[in-house]
Amino acid sequence: MVGFNMQPYGIQSMLKEGHKHLSGLDEAVLKNIDACKQLSTITRTSLGPNGMNKMVINHLDKLFVTNDAATIVNELEVQHPAAKILVLAGKAQQEEIGDGANLTISFAGELLQGAEELIRMGLHPSEIISGYSKAINKAIEILAELVENGSENMDVRDKEQVISRMKAAVASKQFGLEDTISSLVADACIQVCPKNPANFNVDNVRVAKLLGGGLHNSTVVRGLVLKGDASGTIKRMEKAKVAVFVGGVDTSATETKGTVLIHSAEQLENYSKTEEAKVEELIKAVADSGAEVIVSGAAVGEMALHFCERYKLMVLKISSKFELRRFCRTTGAVAMLKLSQPNPDDLGYVDSVSVEEIGGARVTIVKNEEGGNSVSTVVLRGSTDSILDDLERAVDDGVNTYKAMCKDSRIVPGAAATEIELAKRVKEFSFKETGLDQYAIAKFAESFELVPRTLAENAGLNAMEIISSLYAEHASGNTKVGIHLDGGVCKDVSTMSIWDLHVTKSFALKYAADAACTVLRVDQIIMSKPAGGPRKPQSAGGMDED
Repeated sequence: MVGFNMQPYGIQSMLKEGHKHLSGLDEAVLKNIDACKQLSTITRTSLGPNGMNKMVINHLDKLFVTNDAATIVNELEVQHPAAKILVLAGKAQQEEIGDGANLTISFAGELLQGAEELIRMGLHPSEIISGYSKAINKAIEILAELVENGSENMDVRDKEQVISRMKAAVASKQFGLEDTISSLVADACIQVCPKNPANFNVDNVRVAKLLGGGLHNSTVVRGLVLKGDASGTIKRMEKAKVAVFVGGVDTSATETKGTVLIHSAEQLENYSKTEEAKVEELIKAVADSGAEVIVSGAAVGEMALHFCERYKLMVLKISSKFELRRFCRTTGAVAMLKLSQPNPDDLGYVDSVSVEEIGGARVTIVKNEEGGNSVSTVVLRGSTDSILDDLERAVDDGVNTYKAMCKDSRIVPGAAATEIELAKRVKEFSFKETGLDQYAIAKFAESFELVPRTLAENAGLNAMEIISSLYAEHASGNTKVGIHLDGGVCKDVSTMSIWDLHVTKSFALKYAADAACTVLRVDQIIMSKPAGGPRKPQSAGGMDED
């Protein structure tokens, strides 16, 4: 432009120089679709129990080895605006349900791939969108019909029922260990389930990751597991009252600055004595109130510690604000700001506080059996940090599934049985439609094949055979036939008890269809020149831009 001194023309003249403007089917729509397809190709291979792991190293050189789609897309810094829409759909699913982010992203990518073929055939994107909208509404209707009878009322405290619903979500993260993990998570969740299960709080199930041992050494503790040792020499307390101080246990320096003029040696001795006496008085006041355990949110002074020892008080230090809050929730204590004599009402109660050594790490275990919806902790053991992180994700998924089933416990057949049935029924629905959107509905139906195909491919089976035999089974009316991955054959899922939650599926499909339609609605992309001069080199301190 500049070399020939030509005047910019058209849109170029309207916008600032350096911007990009892509419009029309070829440039905008198909490019968008292509970017989304790339993203869903990444997540797709991690779908299901035999999903492969991804190794993601983010900009801080932190290593993630996981097959959890939500983590993968969070750590990939997705630049392309259209692919970002899919990432947001996956995140929405992760926050809403806590499981099924992979299905959302992969399914949206599959829908867009179908849309691309239709566009190449000459359909207009708006026809595809209207077809997809009809199809998703139909699919949600059909999904409601596929719900297993009698599953809408469940006892959320019955471990068997909980595990049967949770197993599929956990198995997709840790295949082969799902029984162990599900039973751990179910125990932990049932312990903290409040009177009204709809108020279940995910935050009440904590995960403590300790290196060493194996998964079979994992346990569930009623109460908190704090990393770190008790400050004093007293390591155990039974049935004790607890006082919590946020500001730390130490002599408080006065607000005003003062100068002390000391004339003789006696005065110097008395000066430090009065300080000692003051601290002792404070600690004695706490001890007299009946508290036997002091929890401090900041540093514990040497002298204060000395007097705590003398009055046989156990001292714990919890530096994290959130841990301190959870501790207060577990014990029912009220956190006090400064060191003073606590009211009897402000004291909490614990059954036992003990410091134990688990695999080289010293942890403080705070147990409170009586409390109602207190906190329970799943102590995970594993050989490497990556394994522990992945186990933690599986546990998180389990807990989130529990929360979802507390609100809506309806279940649909898992192992791709639901998807094939949806594909079959939506396909039939497309034949009844007149107009061009029937093609889009048919494509929507075909997109459901993504799930069985991916499950089969990830397990190393022949996908075509499996899908055709699934269709054959479903055509003869066995709506609950899914893939049995170990045997590589089709079996009735109700015998294998593989169930997915209805909410997870319906939200995932909804979000995926919404994301796909949003991407298809775009016909022009206008990107202005990125702001700022040359990028500054990353500082060696490992800091990120944020």
